[in-house]
Amino acid sequence: MDYTADIKLKLYEKCEEYIEEKIFNSKTALDNLKSTGEGDIKSSAGDKFETEIAMRHLELEKFGKQLSEALNLKKVMPLLKPEQRLTEVGVGSLVITSNGNFYIAISAGKIELDGKQYFALSGATPVAKLMEGKKAGDTFLLNNKTVEINEVF
Repeated sequence: MDYTADIKLKLYEKCEEYIEEKIFNSKTALDNLKSTGEGDIKSSAGDKFETEIAMRHLELEKFGKQLSEALNLKKVMPLLKPEQRLTEVGVGSLVITSNGNFYIAISAGKIELDGKQYFALSGATPVAKLMEGKKAGDTFLLNNKTVEINEVF
């Protein structure tokens, strides 16, 4: 395996870890809300009771939505194929530009590997859309600045 393939695999694994952490945190928060809510409901009364129920319901919805989003991200991962070398920017590509390094996968933010920074972006993000279909040597305009694509893997 060459150096670039190794980087793509590591970025892929970091994205998987990001998703697993989101799933774990969402499930834990939901479990905590459900277990603490049962005892509180029985002992509460009046307006305070209604407010607590409404707040708990909102929290359950929020963490349920986060869990659903994380599970949807997990479905995207098999499409990335980190071992595949790509020549044009698309989902699963590693893009080295004059303005940073990007992994088109999921929106997991900044990832640091071997002292270098990479930004994991969803293919639906505006920056990924600007690069989509481009090859090494092509340019695109980002915030009124010309960015050159140095390499695509």
